[in-house]
Amino acid sequence: MDPEKLRFGLIYIVALVLSICVHEFGHAFVADKLGDRLPRSQGRVTLNPLAHIDPIGTLLLPLIAIFSGPAIGSRILGWGKPVQISLSPRDMTRKISIRTAHALIAMAGPAMNILFGLLLSGILLGMIKSGHLQFAQPVAAVIQMNISLCLFNLLPIPPLDGGAVLRRIMPRRFEPQLDQLDKFGFIILFALLMTGALSWLMWPATVVAQFWLEHLIHWAT
Repeated sequence: MDPEKLRFGLIYIVALVLSICVHEFGHAFVADKLGDRLPRSQGRVTLNPLAHIDPIGTLLLPLIAIFSGPAIGSRILGWGKPVQISLSPRDMTRKISIRTAHALIAMAGPAMNILFGLLLSGILLGMIKSGHLQFAQPVAAVIQMNISLCLFNLLPIPPLDGGAVLRRIMPRRFEPQLDQLDKFGFIILFALLMTGALSWLMWPATVVAQFWLEHLIHWAT
C-alpha cells in the first residue's frame, strides 16, 4: 500500500470525523436549547466524536472512497449518526412554531461547519504568517471540506437539512407534495450520486472554497 495514500486517507478520516462531529453537535445543541431533552439524554450534546460516529457512514464508506478509483470514490459521501428529535409544543422553551424549530435545528448543523471552517481559517492564517507550512495544506483541505459539507447539507432534498428548511419556507398547501418528497428523498440522492449530477450541484461549493482559500493566503502574505 502506498504510504502517501495511507497518510492522506488517515488525515481525511480524522478531518471528516471532526467535521461531522461539529455538525451533529450543532443539531443536538440547538434542539436542547429549544426544549428537546432527547439529544441530551442520548449523550449527543457533546463534541466527543464517539457520540456522533456512524461505523458505516463515517468510517467504512469514506475509506472505500479513498482507496477505490476516482470514478467510484468521488461519488461516495460520509455521514454521522443522526440526532433524534422529539420536540412537542409543551416542551418548547421559545415562542416559535414546531416547523420553525425543526428548521432552526436543521440549519444548526451547516452553521457549525461554517463556524468550524472560520476557526480553522484563523489557524491557517497563523500557520502561514509564522512560516509553519507543513500542516497548512491539510488545514486548507478541512476548511474546504466544511464548506462543502455545509452547502451539500443545505440541498433541498430530504433527508438532508435543506429538506427541513424547505418544509418551513413552503406554504402549508404544499404539505402533501413535501410528504411525497420525503418518501423519495433517498432515491433522488442516490440517483444524483450515481449519475454524477451531484458534482454539478456542488460546483458552487468548490468555487466558494477556492475563493475563500485564495483570499486567506493573500491576507496572510
